[in-house]
Amino acid sequence: MNSSAFGVSETSRTSGIVHALHRLRHHVDRFLERHFPERLYARSLIIVVTPVVVLQLIMSYMFMERHYETVTRSLAESYISEVVLLINLYNRSDQSPEAATRILDMANGDLKLGLSILDKQSLPQPIPTPAFSSVDRKLRRYVWSDLKLPFWLDTTGTPDFVDLRIEVKPNTVFRFVTPIARAHAPTRPLFLFAMVSSSLVLLSLAIIFLRGQIRPILRLAEAAQAFGMGRDVANFRPSGAREIQEASNAFIMMKARIERNVEQRTAMLAGVSHDLRTVLTRLNLELALMPETAETAAMREDVAEMQRMLEGYLSFARGDGGEESRETDIANLISQIGEDFARSGGSITLALPDSLMASVKPQALKRCIANLVANAIRFGKVVTVTASLANRALTIIVEDDGPGVPPERYADVFKPFVRLDDARNQDTPGTGLGLAIALDVARSHGGDITLDRSASGGLKATVTIPQ
Repeated sequence: MNSSAFGVSETSRTSGIVHALHRLRHHVDRFLERHFPERLYARSLIIVVTPVVVLQLIMSYMFMERHYETVTRSLAESYISEVVLLINLYNRSDQSPEAATRILDMANGDLKLGLSILDKQSLPQPIPTPAFSSVDRKLRRYVWSDLKLPFWLDTTGTPDFVDLRIEVKPNTVFRFVTPIARAHAPTRPLFLFAMVSSSLVLLSLAIIFLRGQIRPILRLAEAAQAFGMGRDVANFRPSGAREIQEASNAFIMMKARIERNVEQRTAMLAGVSHDLRTVLTRLNLELALMPETAETAAMREDVAEMQRMLEGYLSFARGDGGEESRETDIANLISQIGEDFARSGGSITLALPDSLMASVKPQALKRCIANLVANAIRFGKVVTVTASLANRALTIIVEDDGPGVPPERYADVFKPFVRLDDARNQDTPGTGLGLAIALDVARSHGGDITLDRSASGGLKATVTIPQ
């Protein structure tokens, strides 16, 4: 019983630890996603540079705190030992002028300590100790521990020199003005320069190599985007690392399958269109040979309605029909749509620049805008069409002053064969496909259509196509 309970307790504890680790990993991943750059190039650069920086910091710590401190301690001890030697020799001599001269010759000749003996002088007033000077701390500690004499030390007042004054006896001061290189290793700036220079070299090499590795990914993304916008990507070739080439080959095979399906669908629709139109043509001829009665008139209306419905279905199924994108004057294309509706009794207001060139599938885009305009004219009295090109995107706005559509029904408007209660989704032939066709055309360009309330209370349709 106790053994079983112990096993359950251990299992629960292990499960809790695993769950906590999963939560920690989840939080770390979320933190990295929020704060890491979005671009793969920047992320890869961080992944490459971070270990280099960490390695440099570790090397700096090891050198500065270990090697540098060890060398500085040895030099400082050697310097103070020479100072102690001279002072001990002076104290053991008769301290005559001749003895002082011999001490000076030894200090300034062989040892190069920059000694001067100051008679009838005392030590200056103490100065603040530098906060981050390791050589100052070491010299003060060694002087006091080895001599136990009053002293005055300045390691910052005279550049590149140490000014050490020791009161060997009352009113007699030994002053040592020695190059600071005798007391510590002056290699820190050189090491820092070498570290920064090597880091910059490594960073430059990482940038060069990463650019070469990221470029095939960017080409693949550009090819996928161009294909999604209906543009030709025949010149795309796989390149880069093996994994990138595999992804590129998968994209090429997917592109070929999609193009083959589009060709098959287009061929099938052409055959269906031909066969059905042949039947409708025979019906129209037979009705033309029949006497004019109310029944034949009704039949003609039914045949005409069937013709319109067939065109709507085929247009929806055909999509862009494999049309290629090309530079098109959008202002001229929309003006043609306005003239077509004017001939059929419609009236729209155009707010267009003199010329607006963009890469689109002209016939497909014309069908898209015409469907939006037809929908607006059907339910509004004032219809306005505007177009602009900014931030590498073509924007076309169709507004009306009709009854509008509730925001919660915006998504339903674009569904095929769906009619809202106010019949806002009905296109002219009555198939319920006008706005669905418009959305399909916009998305075949890599763009989209968004709906909103117009300033006059009606519907505002915004077509956005990236360039």
